[in-house]
Amino acid sequence: MLVIRSLAFNTAFYANLILQMILWTPLYFLLPRKRAWFVPKVWASSSLWLHSVLAGTRAEVTGLENLPEGPCIIAPKHQSLWDTIAFLPWIPDALYILKRELMWIPLFGWYVAKMRMVPIDRGSRSKALRQAVNRSRELMRDGRQLIIYPEGTRRPPGAEPAYKYGIVELYTQLNVPVVPIAHVAGLYWPRRKFLRHPGTIRAHFLPPIEPGLPKEIFQKRLISETEAACDELLIDAATGPNPPPLPDTARRRLAELGVKTYDEAVTN
Repeated sequence: MLVIRSLAFNTAFYANLILQMILWTPLYFLLPRKRAWFVPKVWASSSLWLHSVLAGTRAEVTGLENLPEGPCIIAPKHQSLWDTIAFLPWIPDALYILKRELMWIPLFGWYVAKMRMVPIDRGSRSKALRQAVNRSRELMRDGRQLIIYPEGTRRPPGAEPAYKYGIVELYTQLNVPVVPIAHVAGLYWPRRKFLRHPGTIRAHFLPPIEPGLPKEIFQKRLISETEAACDELLIDAATGPNPPPLPDTARRRLAELGVKTYDEAVTN
């Protein structure tokens, strides 16, 4: 049954993406940029609905009161494709830093270009960072919320933190609050895996980190506050009834925290 439900969702997810891009063309391109945002938001919401109905995986997002008005940096934990779409319905005017190669994909790239994102050349890190800072500063003058994944690439739940320096520089140069987002979506929608596990993905917007802190203090706060919240969500998922399969990284982290999984607690 798990294989069938996963197959049904994966098929429906990509079909939904293609069909909605076709359906909303040319209306999407004729509308002003801000008004056209309803199209990506509808797609994201419908994808989450399909995830719930077909895979049995609900989404529960809390802490939205911590999202400030106006420009800010939003820093989600990056574990899954899920965290690239799940927050779109809640963010007024999202701004993504992305690989410029994505802009070359027919139709999809045109949709992204309409929203005026920040494509960068990842061949040179220093050049890419300068591009990201300058373009983000320009676009955020309109009150937009920049979404950046501090670890850069998807990492499995419980893995040792590997935060990049880019978000520290953006925080310093842009002088806006940073809102971390904690979750363990990788337990339910694992990276590079076909199966989609049922349950409830809980994500939490943490209190914003105010601008103006020294770089070292900001970096320590970002990592400690995000990881502590993710540990709590991991414990909650692993010790509740019907927990999702736990990767080795999650099991090791739980052991470090001195926490037994639901199965271990029942067995003992």
